[in-house]
Amino acid sequence: MSLLKVQNLVVEFPGRKGTLRALDDISFDIAPGEILGVVGESGAGKSLTGAAIIGLLEPPGHVASGQILLEGQRIDQLSHDQMRHIRGRKIGAIFQDPLTSLNPLYSIGRQLTETILAHLPVSDGEARQRAISLLRDTGIAGAEQRLNHYPHQFSGGMRQRVVIALALAAEPKLIVADEPTTALDVSIQAQIITLLKTICKDRGAAVMLITHDMGVIAETCDRVAVMYAGRIVEIGPVHAVINRPAHPYSAGLMAAIPDITQDRENLHQIDGAMPRLNAIPGGCAFNPRCVSAFDRCRAERPELIPAGATRAACWLHAARVLPEPVEGLAVHAI
Repeated sequence: MSLLKVQNLVVEFPGRKGTLRALDDISFDIAPGEILGVVGESGAGKSLTGAAIIGLLEPPGHVASGQILLEGQRIDQLSHDQMRHIRGRKIGAIFQDPLTSLNPLYSIGRQLTETILAHLPVSDGEARQRAISLLRDTGIAGAEQRLNHYPHQFSGGMRQRVVIALALAAEPKLIVADEPTTALDVSIQAQIITLLKTICKDRGAAVMLITHDMGVIAETCDRVAVMYAGRIVEIGPVHAVINRPAHPYSAGLMAAIPDITQDRENLHQIDGAMPRLNAIPGGCAFNPRCVSAFDRCRAERPELIPAGATRAACWLHAARVLPEPVEGLAVHAI
């Protein structure tokens, strides 16, 4: 059974010159204990998908159609106050910059205990002990003493661990992690990745991991959804998407990953750039940048269809034509 189910989600931003569709018919699910990676270039809609699930879309952005269900309960139509009880209690959030999630005027202990008391029926003493336990679980040494410290007294990696502790404070079933390792050095990234995997294993929590780093995806996730121009263009087991991508855009992302076993001077690249929301081409949105595009790609928009071990929104598979070799593909820095 799915913990989170997103069905035909559409997010729109009305403006003076018309309505912009930022997410267009997004559907996926996440099972308990599963880590789903969401990857794509900047502007693909990754963070917006997470914000819609958490209920933190910036106005005038809104869910125009579709459904978001958590444990079978629809949450996309809840009021702000109702969503506040879901957020924290059932859904935890980890953001890229921990300083945006932590109040610089409050001690770490106060922020943790207030979160715990807001969502769990415990006493002040129990909340403090739980806060200490959370800091220990996330690898912060001297947790009892550090409880009285302020965010500026922690390093970037330690602050991110505190944010993870906050996300876990009320024992949520789902964690939405938006670029949680981007601002960290490689060694700290590895520690945070290990921590996320441990959370899933020990607590049975599901994680939606939003990132542009395919290395993090490969190391952490069970499945991956590749996004382009507000749509999912491929979704499937992470090893299948990485080793045998079925969509030309996925193949370009994989080809852009440096390979220390190959001697080459330049990374592959996909010509062009992500289209603006008011200039998304007809048919497959990727067709202007795709070396395998043909007439149908420019005329009709493909839905996700079976493509080996994954599902891909690509007419190459509907026509039972294998994709061309992608040696010449890659992507601009993402």
